[in-house]
Amino acid sequence: MSRTNFEQLLEAGCHFGHLRRKWNPAMAPYIFMERNGIHIIDLHQTVSAIDQAAEVLKKMARDGKKILFVGTKKQLKDIVAEKVSAVGMPYVIERWPGGMLTNFPTIRKAVKKMATIDKLTNDGTYSNLSKREILQITRQRAKLEKNLGSIADLSRLPAALFVIDVLKENIAVREAMRLGIPVFAIVDTNSDPSNIDYVIPANDDATKSVDVILTACCSAIAEGLEERKAERGDESEEKQEKPRRERVRKVAKPAETLEDAPAAEESEEAKPKRTRKAAPAQEA
Repeated sequence: MSRTNFEQLLEAGCHFGHLRRKWNPAMAPYIFMERNGIHIIDLHQTVSAIDQAAEVLKKMARDGKKILFVGTKKQLKDIVAEKVSAVGMPYVIERWPGGMLTNFPTIRKAVKKMATIDKLTNDGTYSNLSKREILQITRQRAKLEKNLGSIADLSRLPAALFVIDVLKENIAVREAMRLGIPVFAIVDTNSDPSNIDYVIPANDDATKSVDVILTACCSAIAEGLEERKAERGDESEEKQEKPRRERVRKVAKPAETLEDAPAAEESEEAKPKRTRKAAPAQEA
């Protein structure tokens, strides 16, 4: 697994926190110093936190679990979509739909509605509608795609949440807490880390900072998926090998009995034939 080193984080500006007047006292353990009124984050703790989070994410991916990434900041949307889609995980880069986790069945209905529109469009059902009706359906489909397109394949609640900026995504964090879903998060000096299971202290505004951290985490997920694929491949080979061995065993069994058959016949011939004793003659 590719490790993120201190120099990479330093070059990406992961150590820059917020102004001192905006800080959250709960972030004090992660702050190294203050310079020019700006808090500097301790990158040694950041490196350790990334490695720990990457190990857990790798194990989740190996077990076939889904991690939902949330990053709705305008400057981060493209990075999140690019990195996360590469490993096949769901993500939310538009506005967080309230109740997405706590009211998941309703979200699934919206996803099914989007699939139904696609199906009816492809089979020509909508071809007889007026232009105005088709336009309304097209707009509805586009809106659903924008908000829910990335989670269309999410058939059940995610195993974990990865949040960028817990202050902005506080609704998502609260929903995950309510359902007991573990939360991984990039936490800046103006946020409260107390409700986060895996805190990654770093700059959550700079694109380079988020890029470096997401690259490390997504690489770990990719490795976990590769290991899962290899394990499943070995299992399928074993399943194919087992019937093959059984067939060989079944074919070999009659051959052995045929070889043993002559010996059995010889043993029967070698046995002395039993003769019936003559009855003793009766005395006259």
